[in-house]
Amino acid sequence: MALHLSVASGLGFADSIALGDRNNLASATTSCKPTQIVVKKRQSPARDGCRALYSMGAVSWPLNESPFTEELKPGRPAQWQSYCAVLSSQWLDEEQEVKENPNGSANLAVSPSGLREMVQLPRALSSNTDLASQPRHGSTLRVAYQGVPGAYSESAAAKAYPGCEAVPCEQFDTAFQSLELWLVDRAVLPIENSLGGTIHRNCDLLLRHRLHIVGEVQLPVNHCLMALPGVPKEHLKRVISHQQALAQCEQTLSKLGVVREAVDDTAGAAQFIAAHGIRDTGAVASKRAAEIYGLNILAEGIQDDKANVTRFLMLAREPVIPRNDRPFKTSIVFTLDEGPGMLFKALATFASRDINLTKIESRPQRRKAMRVVDEKSGSSVAKYFDYLFYVDFEASMADPRAQNALGNLQEFATFLRVLGSYPMDVKPM
Repeated sequence: MALHLSVASGLGFADSIALGDRNNLASATTSCKPTQIVVKKRQSPARDGCRALYSMGAVSWPLNESPFTEELKPGRPAQWQSYCAVLSSQWLDEEQEVKENPNGSANLAVSPSGLREMVQLPRALSSNTDLASQPRHGSTLRVAYQGVPGAYSESAAAKAYPGCEAVPCEQFDTAFQSLELWLVDRAVLPIENSLGGTIHRNCDLLLRHRLHIVGEVQLPVNHCLMALPGVPKEHLKRVISHQQALAQCEQTLSKLGVVREAVDDTAGAAQFIAAHGIRDTGAVASKRAAEIYGLNILAEGIQDDKANVTRFLMLAREPVIPRNDRPFKTSIVFTLDEGPGMLFKALATFASRDINLTKIESRPQRRKAMRVVDEKSGSSVAKYFDYLFYVDFEASMADPRAQNALGNLQEFATFLRVLGSYPMDVKPM
């Protein structure tokens, strides 16, 4: 049994502003329309009866009534719980079904007798249907990741938070919003790969949402070629996987002479083949994905470069307290005025204080994509991209050097935001 709610896309961001800066509540404006919950019913394909489909429409929470502007209490905000209580009576008669089938979705696996049987797995959250469903309360830490069970992100979540309850999400946006809406306690999302480079979508989402980076984890990626049991790799006509995984296995797949098709994630490719029984198609995914979906591994370590590592960020609603007793990293984003030497001046604020930069990434601004500058030559006008600069440096915000560097940078930066100051991942992989 599952509850589904459709929430306006701006809800999480508006409420995160309220959480992140209470002093600016007076200046924030939103439309104050009463919340309406419309209950619809649909027939369950599994048995007679129905499941509730909740639709809130284009709701914009008034900031003074938002469940996130109350004083935060341990566990979950009381007002958020009260909104969920309105829905609880709709599914009490389904409670036994939840106990017997708590995860709500299934995949195919091979039984010892050789027959395929149903194995229960967590169903991926969707931003269109699930982000206002009732949060679960318990002592287990709930960690959101993008993909389905068997994804590399699930392994990263388990490495970052051993013993956690990993919660799959269909899209990166869904993971961010589920954390803002208190459906999960943490999120673990990829930010860069040693072969594929930066995941720019997550850079943009870090700026859009008021969440904090509280840690990092680095995960070795070992791609496997897999197919249904009994299918040799010579019989494969196509291979499906995430586009980065396909690119990282270019040489192996070229030798096979197969057609390559990109899908949303690696484990999802394995799940699709197993669920539909496709015998002429293989997938590139993790060894765990093959075990979960009952596929046979045809080859391991098929990536072109064996040193294939993905760096993941650990996100939370509240920042960690910076310390000086262990290696820390700080991530910031800033913008600069156009002019000669401006980027040099920005980087010099760190170099002059002996602070090591580990990453610098530029991204064109979306809302203000072009900067028009009069070149003072009659009618001559120059047009430039306006850039955001993402920088990681090795220092804690508790370090006076970092404080002085950012203070110096703020003197000429047109925008500056600290995305997080967090412990570095120094564990051996």
